Amino acid sequence: MIMQFPENLKSAQFHFVGVKGTGMTALAEILVRAGARVSGSDVPDIFYTDKILSSLGIVVHEEFSEKNLPQGDTTVIYSAAYNPATNPELLEATRRNLAVFSYPEALGALSRTMVSAGIAGVHGKTTTTAMAGSIMAQASFPATILAGSAVASFGDRCTLSLGSRYFIAETCEYRRHFLHFSPSVIALTSVEPDHQDYYPTYDSILEAFVEYGHRLPHGGTFIYCHDDPGARKAAERIREDRQDLNFIPYGFSASGEFALQSSRQEEGRTAFALSLFSEEFILHVPGKHLVLDAVAAIALCVTLFRREYPQATEQELRQFLLSARAALSGFKGSRRRSEVIGEAGGVLILDDYGHHPTAIKATLEGIKAFWPSRRLIVDFMSHTYSRTRALLDSFAESLTPADAVVLHKIYPSARETPDPELSGRTIYEKAKKLPKQWSFLLYTEEPIDALDQLIPLLKPGDLFVTMGAGDNWKLGRALFETLTERTK
Repeated sequence: MIMQFPENLKSAQFHFVGVKGTGMTALAEILVRAGARVSGSDVPDIFYTDKILSSLGIVVHEEFSEKNLPQGDTTVIYSAAYNPATNPELLEATRRNLAVFSYPEALGALSRTMVSAGIAGVHGKTTTTAMAGSIMAQASFPATILAGSAVASFGDRCTLSLGSRYFIAETCEYRRHFLHFSPSVIALTSVEPDHQDYYPTYDSILEAFVEYGHRLPHGGTFIYCHDDPGARKAAERIREDRQDLNFIPYGFSASGEFALQSSRQEEGRTAFALSLFSEEFILHVPGKHLVLDAVAAIALCVTLFRREYPQATEQELRQFLLSARAALSGFKGSRRRSEVIGEAGGVLILDDYGHHPTAIKATLEGIKAFWPSRRLIVDFMSHTYSRTRALLDSFAESLTPADAVVLHKIYPSARETPDPELSGRTIYEKAKKLPKQWSFLLYTEEPIDALDQLIPLLKPGDLFVTMGAGDNWKLGRALFETLTERTK
């Protein structure tokens, strides 16, 4: 059954259960911008989204009660953190026979109100979405964009509302959530083993992306990274049954308009050129892998531009590409994606969400090339026992671009049982056995416990990055505050 939102969003009432979550707040903001009335509930803890919700005028009840549901016809949207069988508001919604959507179902319903583009992949989807939104903002293109993290060029929010004709959204593969989405265009950055608690084999996760590609309508467009073996394999599998689709490859090994002709990295910037355009694009964020994300964003935006303006001249396309060039040159990244926390005591501190070995290594190599004169110290915290177990050797090897490493316990997931035979120290022991000559290699169970040990080891000119999907980002901020205080 295809779930639909009310036909007229301007007169609709929505209630969000777990409204403070990043994606939930972003979706609530989009609906407010569309004219809907929105209320919500959540725990009383303070999140960065509290300020956003307050600025939108959304009333947030800091407890869960059936009394929080507005009277009359209300569409209820709930976070995956809450169970419809036990949450009092969701139970009341069922009793009143109200329309109830999970977050992925709601995102899918929203996608059916516009011409939608879904950005997917094990790596790179947040940055690609953020870059696409930045390009569309520069070009004043009538689109709404939803990324999985706050973006500097979105006013440090996850959403950007430029119009309601097109919808560009980051779409997640976990538990096949993206199969609720109804795209006309898909951009696929990568396919690799991940989420081993749900996808036990590579074939199982590949099949999910293939199934997503099959959701494209007749004449839809599938953009994919030709350099990524998994994305290329997904495209081949989809093409077997869907020769009606338009397939657009991009990357260094690709042919066609979005083939990378050149790419060079210099201190503080990366320049690259495409077959489609005579001028170089410039990025001021680190990483060769971000060049591929940028090309994916360009390919997606050009596809939508051509859909909106089918009679556009070569000069008009050139103007659009010049806008894209300006947007990418000014792109400052998104929250927890090579995010610069600050510099104190001569130590530059970054934070990055990379939590898969491929992403970790690519990000560290990019950072190293971007700041070649700095010693690179990486603080890494692995996320989930299932991922750590499946990729254990790769995790240790992925850290080798760093000059020094700090490791901690595994950051667990509520959806799995801890493994007593596996810990963060296991990665530490693996790293010790590598031929790499570390400046230093530390292990502390809790991230914050490393603070006092790091202070005498760090030197002016160093670059310290916290990496992973755990809570070790707190160490980077504590380090910045401590070094700032000491230099006063």
